[in-house]
Amino acid sequence: MRAGPRIALVLGSAVACGLVPCAASGQETTSKLSRAKHSLERAATERQTRHATERFDPIFRKYTKRYFGVGTDWRWFKAQGMAESDLTPGARSRVGARGIMQLMPSTYGLIRTALPSFGAIDNPEWNIAAGILHDRDLWTLWKPDVDEPERWHFVFAGYNAGEGTIMRARKAAFAAKLDNRTWPSIERVAPKVERWRYAETLDYVRRIRANKDALSPAAGR
Repeated sequence: MRAGPRIALVLGSAVACGLVPCAASGQETTSKLSRAKHSLERAATERQTRHATERFDPIFRKYTKRYFGVGTDWRWFKAQGMAESDLTPGARSRVGARGIMQLMPSTYGLIRTALPSFGAIDNPEWNIAAGILHDRDLWTLWKPDVDEPERWHFVFAGYNAGEGTIMRARKAAFAAKLDNRTWPSIERVAPKVERWRYAETLDYVRRIRANKDALSPAAGR
């Protein structure tokens, strides 16, 4: 039997007041539950990711203090590890670089010859320690005439492309009458430097900076 106008009006009021369930209301509830579920899953994933990355923080702190001294922000090296391997201990590149800091076995071998106490290259602690020590050598190389904070760019660029490449880039900047002690000058002449995959290096330096900026400022203390 077809409902008359009065009955239809009463039913409509009941639905509006929540006395009779409607399809729209059920869909809204389902949508809210779905959003809540996704929110919980995202929070759990973020906690797991944070735990996975923070477990190496004590190592980064320890060897930053040992090789760079008290007061140096260890987040620089964690940011570098993030750029190199996403902090993956078992990472291996197509050219054979290994570990969190993506060290070549030949480079690691030289470091281990000088420091026999270092263990296997795939051990996260020794890999991080060796990477920071290599950064320290590059830091010392650029120290005479490149001031902070510019020097960080030169250190990480040298780590990625080799110090010889960055020296050639500095010579090119000098020849172009640019200040070869500043990173923007190196970026400017980079396309003119032979035998350098400069786009990779420039992006690498940018990613380290971005990673460090994304890390909690309180973590650097």
